[in-house]
Amino acid sequence: MQNIAPIALFVYNRPEHTRRTLESLQQNELAAESQLFIFSDGPKTEADRAKVNEVRALLNEVKGFKSVKVVTRKENLGLANAIIIGVSQLVIEFGKVIVFEDDLISSPYTLQYFNEGLTKYQRDDEVMHIGAYMYPLEDKTLPETFFYRIATSWGWATWARAWKNFEPDIDKLMAGFDAEKKYNFSIEYTMNFWKQMEEFKAGKNNSWAIRWYASIFLNQGIALHPAHSLVHNIGHDGTGVHSNIEDMYGVKVAQQPIKYFPTEIKENEQAHTVIKAFLKNARARL
Repeated sequence: MQNIAPIALFVYNRPEHTRRTLESLQQNELAAESQLFIFSDGPKTEADRAKVNEVRALLNEVKGFKSVKVVTRKENLGLANAIIIGVSQLVIEFGKVIVFEDDLISSPYTLQYFNEGLTKYQRDDEVMHIGAYMYPLEDKTLPETFFYRIATSWGWATWARAWKNFEPDIDKLMAGFDAEKKYNFSIEYTMNFWKQMEEFKAGKNNSWAIRWYASIFLNQGIALHPAHSLVHNIGHDGTGVHSNIEDMYGVKVAQQPIKYFPTEIKENEQAHTVIKAFLKNARARL
């Protein structure tokens, strides 16, 4: 495969999570052909400094990739700013990027999936995002990959042509929504996506992901997803910046390469029905 996308890995103060994330990435089919850029955020408090330094010591030993570049920040940017700056930097240089955070276990075929998707849809402007995570869905008859409106944030990829539409200003984003758009954006209010927008506006979260999804949604964009998740989030143990202790989103990572990519760029109606049902049930359990 030619022109392999660079990987951006964002880390902070969780050495064990980071180690496991790196180990699974190293086992990917295309790891040895991939350039890895690791962005290490600075400590927010003195109490965080020891763990940040522990992570950075681990990063000095990373092997198994075509190249490894570690970017260490003296100041604490916060996850949202770190991702926005890092992704913007890499898409300018490379035209595309694969993004991981420090709490994601990947399949041996995750990088292959991303790179094939990035190549296949590189000229399809409406395809703005490729996600590797998928909810643990009951329906096993979905196609191997499909298009859907949600932009998941646990392992993803995009192109410079799509990222240029990212709008960080929450007021500009919210101004683009009417009642119907809020309804569709929130998957018929089975998910709290609009509430996340309101909470960002109120200073209760600092999510880059909800602003990215909103940017895609308002630009009539769509995202590619696997039916069987290619990543598992190990951060739902109380250590994550934006995660709680829960297991409803836990998955067994797919161990087979993706063979099918849709040719028609259109939201999959079956996937919408199944995902909506999952989100409704998940919400009822909260």
